[in-house]
Formats: sequence, structure tokens, C-alpha cells
Amino acid sequence: MHHPGPPRFCTVDESVELAPRRPDVDATFTWRLADAPDDSSVSLGDGPVVHLEPDVPGTYRAELVAPDGTHTQTVRAFPASAREAVRFSVTADDVVEGDPDDVADAEECVVMGRFNDFTMGSHWATEEREGEWVFETDLPPGTHSVIFAFDGEFDPFADDEVTVDGAGRPRVELQGRREGDTVVVSADARAAPEGSDPDVEFHLDDRDALADADVTIAGDELRVPVESLPVLSRIHAVAVAEQHSIADTLTIHAGDDVAFERPADAPEWASDATIYEIFVREFVGDIAETSFEEIERRVPYIESLGVDVVWFTPVVQSPTRHGYHITDLFDTANDLGTREAFASLVDALHDAGIRVVFDLVINHTSRDHPYFQFHRSGVPEYADHYERIPESQNVTGVDWAGDDAAGLYFNWTKIPNVNYDSLDVRRWMLDVVDEWAGEVDGFRCDVAWGVPHGFWKEVRERLKAENSDFLLLDETVPRDPSFRENEFDVHYDTDFYFTLRDIGNGEAPATALFDALELSPRRGYPDRSVHMRYVENHDEDRYRDECGETPLRAAVGATFTVPGAPMIYYGQERGVEDQRGTMRWHDGDAALTDFHRRLVALRNDHAALRAPGVDPAGWSVREGDAEKVVAYTRSDGDETLAVVLNFAVEDATVALDADVTGHDLLSATDVTTDDGLRVADVVVTRVEG
Repeated sequence: MHHPGPPRFCTVDESVELAPRRPDVDATFTWRLADAPDDSSVSLGDGPVVHLEPDVPGTYRAELVAPDGTHTQTVRAFPASAREAVRFSVTADDVVEGDPDDVADAEECVVMGRFNDFTMGSHWATEEREGEWVFETDLPPGTHSVIFAFDGEFDPFADDEVTVDGAGRPRVELQGRREGDTVVVSADARAAPEGSDPDVEFHLDDRDALADADVTIAGDELRVPVESLPVLSRIHAVAVAEQHSIADTLTIHAGDDVAFERPADAPEWASDATIYEIFVREFVGDIAETSFEEIERRVPYIESLGVDVVWFTPVVQSPTRHGYHITDLFDTANDLGTREAFASLVDALHDAGIRVVFDLVINHTSRDHPYFQFHRSGVPEYADHYERIPESQNVTGVDWAGDDAAGLYFNWTKIPNVNYDSLDVRRWMLDVVDEWAGEVDGFRCDVAWGVPHGFWKEVRERLKAENSDFLLLDETVPRDPSFRENEFDVHYDTDFYFTLRDIGNGEAPATALFDALELSPRRGYPDRSVHMRYVENHDEDRYRDECGETPLRAAVGATFTVPGAPMIYYGQERGVEDQRGTMRWHDGDAALTDFHRRLVALRNDHAALRAPGVDPAGWSVREGDAEKVVAYTRSDGDETLAVVLNFAVEDATVALDADVTGHDLLSATDVTTDDGLRVADVVVTRVEG
């Protein structure tokens, strides 16, 4: 059916895209605003995809007239978050990359961040004094980072960060139960840090036959007689305080019995899976050419690591070695091999008990994709396939043909954004999803933050209907819990990543690790959310190169001893120095590889390391750098383990308040001394009693 999907939740300063599902590009779709708050003056545009921009709080109902009938889409708009005037400022001293001296000669500076979807040309900094560039705006509570790019380039660029005080987002979780002839849906609403106790709003799904008259709502409970339940009902709830939470959803299946399902939760197998990312074209070695066949011959090595999932960087047709500039989304790259060879590789990994995640790139294509060439050269059928922006916003230096320019993020001039306001594009990308979903076990979604929420919600329902165990991993940088709302299973934890970098560089104490973990609930992620913990990936410099080997071991130890899904980036375990360097097979770091194997095995063998919750332990450093040491306990109820991490080059002697055996489960050695535990990098030991 073409129904646009579940209720949508936003604030009055947000725009919500509304689109038919399963779009028929030859059909006619029209929208009208059926209901809006009394003081609203909004309207919907023409076309099959429209954008609702609420101007006052309240409930809006849009109607989609489609070939299969008229469908209602509810949008609940909450008051805009309180905003505060902030000032970002950078000088040559803040340059992250490039020559700081170039800042003094810069003629202009654009500013990008989450607030403007990282779009160049829409916001500009001013030079208040020589060498200092300033940008001022109003932003809601939270920590906000912006990038200053000079003269349309990223060489050099600088960044700044500002925190606006205020309550974070509350959270809510739904549970269902049957009490005799009644179904009860209860909402556990939790206040945000520094926030007030939230109220709960329940919302029914416009796609279902369950009506408002069938249910009774009292506070944090919704009740409905079993006899009033249709076969399928979806209940949504939002916690509301200073901000609103992301929605939680509970599905009720009624028949001979009543069953409940949580469609937004990750597959059980993914909640603590170990992921191994392979940068495809550098994995085989420095002599042999990489191909699916050659990677398949190396599956025994991958299996020996003990990982659960392999994530391949793009394997489809691309003129680049990294593969993200795609020219054909439907076929494998010529240099890597045929579809049959790829299927054989997937089968070999499956035989080894390893799932496969495919890198899905649907925010953009290569500038050399035929569709983009048709688009820019005036072929009518492709006129709306890609985004266009006014030439006045073009700061790239590219001479785009015509009086407009390609829509793109950052300075990515070779990968223009596709246009999700086009039904042709939505149909095209759904076909891509269908093309690969049956061959792999999940998608890692590149630039997930650039694709509309409504489209991801459709993708999730489409995939999960066929295979509930299918994995969806988002790349949302910076983090955004909105992509947890019936969209993605596992999320990049950039907070943890950057904190581990700061600790390794000596810019933060090791205890900052706890602050990073607390940012997940503060941002509004539910407790059930699964976060990918990592120290490096194909977009980031190697941790060992930036921070050193001992800090690397401690940082990796952290990713494997806190909740979530740890990720190893190929070569991390072999001492590869370059971000996308060739895998070191004959000259790799054997001790570091063994360290990673032991960490994976330790985590697999001890459920306490996979359990929720991290409890700071009482400890003191008798010898060593106290700023570089952190300790915590992990427990599953049956076993409690103490973890001690030392990010310093020198060993530390650490005394724990708890009684521990002193036997290090990671190294299988006794690390006790007269003054405590001797910790080189990572120690994991049992707590007695």
C-alpha cells in the first residue's frame, strides 16, 4: 500500500517530509492538509513528496490521495526547544587540518554543522579581527560543533564546540500485557538529566483499524478490550517535558492469543556482536590483487579472530579504491569479481558462522554516474534525480553548467546528493535495497543522516517484514537519536570514539570514559539502544599512529569491556599505520593480533562483559600516572569482573577497593603486587564474594 507510514513527531522549527510508500512513478499522488491547529497558517506544496513545516504546536493531519485510496498521515508538533544565542570562534591555532598560515590569507569562510545539514554556502562566518573568524546563531540545549572551511576548501579547516545548558531529551519505553479481557500498554517515561518528570502521549497508527474510541488512556497506561483489537495494532508513545523523546512503538498481534512485539529493537544477536570492518581493496596484501576470490581464501583468518560480523566497504562499481563514488548500484565492481564470486564469499563467511554487512550508499552517487550526467545535460526523465542549489550558494569552485549547482555535503564535489523529493529516486533506491537485501545479513548505511527519516522508516519495515534478523547500522555523525525511532538497530558512538582519542592524546583524563557513556541517555537514546564502539575506521586516522600502541591497547580494551557492539577496523590488530593502508600480513604485529583475539574470546566467554551497565570502581594509583588510569566493574548477576585500563606508556600499580582474585583473565597471569594490581594496559579480574 502507498500509506506514508507511522505518526511523525517533530518541533515547530523542523520540517517533516511526507511521501507515499512503494511509489509507482507513473501514478498520481496528491496531498492536502485535512486538519491543523487553529492558529496555524501552513500549507502543503504540490507534488507526490511534500514538506510539512509546523508553525505552531499541535496535531496536523495530512491526507494523501493515492491509487489505492486516501491515507491519513498524522504529524505531532511540539513547542520548539528553548534556544540560546551562541558564539563560535576560531583562529589559526584551531586549525585541524592544513596550513594555519593560510587562515590569515583567507578571503571568506563558510560554516557547517548539524544545524544546517553540513551544507556549504548557506551560512558564513565574519572576520571580527585579523585572523579570528566568528559565527553567531541561536541553538537549543546540547553540545554543538561547527566546522569553519576557508575559501571553499577543507584545507585548511578549523572547528569549535559550544555547550548550551538545559535539559536533555526524556525517554520512554512501552511494555504490553494482558489482564483478562483487556490489553494494557504501559509507558515507562524517564526524565532527562536536569529535566523535569515527563508526561506521556499515546498515539495510534493511522494505518490500523484500532480507533481512539476503542482505547482508554489514563496517565502512563493505555487500555483496550481484547475484543476491540484488530489483527494488527501499533501503539506509539512520546515522553514530553522540556523536550520530547523519540517515539517508542509496541505492536499488538491479536488472534487466538495476544502477542506483543517491539519493532524498533535490534535483533538479539546484534546487541553485543563483534564487527570487523574490511576496507576491501587493501585487505589481500601488497602483491596480489584484491578480489572476492582472494578475500574468500582469507576467511580462515577472519574466523580465527572470533568476530561475528564482517562489514565490507562498498563492493559495487566505482572508479575509486574506497568505493564510495558509485557508478552502478546494482552490480559488483569489475575489479573485485562477479556477483557469483561475491555470493561465494558470503557463503564462505556464513559457513564460518560470520554474518555479512553490505555498505549501502544511497545518499549520493558518483559525478560520473550516467544518471547524473543525464541530469546535468538536460535529459528530461532525469531532471529531478539530483538536488540543485542556487549558484550563489556554490563555494566549491566547480563551474557547474547552468544557473544552479549540484547539492552536496561538505566539499564532496564528486558525489552529488540524489533528490528524495523525486518518486523516481525513491523507487530507484528501494530497488537497490531489494537488490542486495537477499544476499547479505545487513546494511551499514553511509551518510545515513543525509537521507530522509521517512525513507529509512519505509526501508526498515520493508526489510524486517522479510527478515526480522536483518541488521541496519547507521552512520550518523554527529550522533542523532532520531535515527533510533523505527529506523536503525546499531548506531555509531562518536562520543565514545572522540573521548578515547582525547584520553589517548592526553587531552582528557581516563575517567572521561564514564562521561562519554552517559551522553547516550542524555541525548535521548533508550536503554535498549545498541551502540557501535570503535577506535578507528576508514574515515579516521589510525589510533596507534595518533596516540601510540599502549593507549591503543587500553582504548580497544574499553570498546570490548563496555556495553555495545565493538568494532575492529581491519589492520588495527596488525599494526597498519595508514588510515587505508595495505593489510600487513608478513610483517604485522603478531602480539597485537593475539591481544585482539584474546579480547574477543574473553568477551565471548564472560557474559558480564556483555551485560548492561558500567559501575565505576573505587581505586587508587600507587605508582604511575593517575590521570591515565580508570577502573570499573561489570556484572551479569552471576559474575562480577573488575576492569582496569592504563592509557600511559609506563605500567601502573592500582589498588582497588573491591576484593579481587588478582588473576588477569586477559593475559592468564597473576598481576598482584604488595601494593595492588600491576597494569600494563588492560587487566580484567574477578571480584570475590
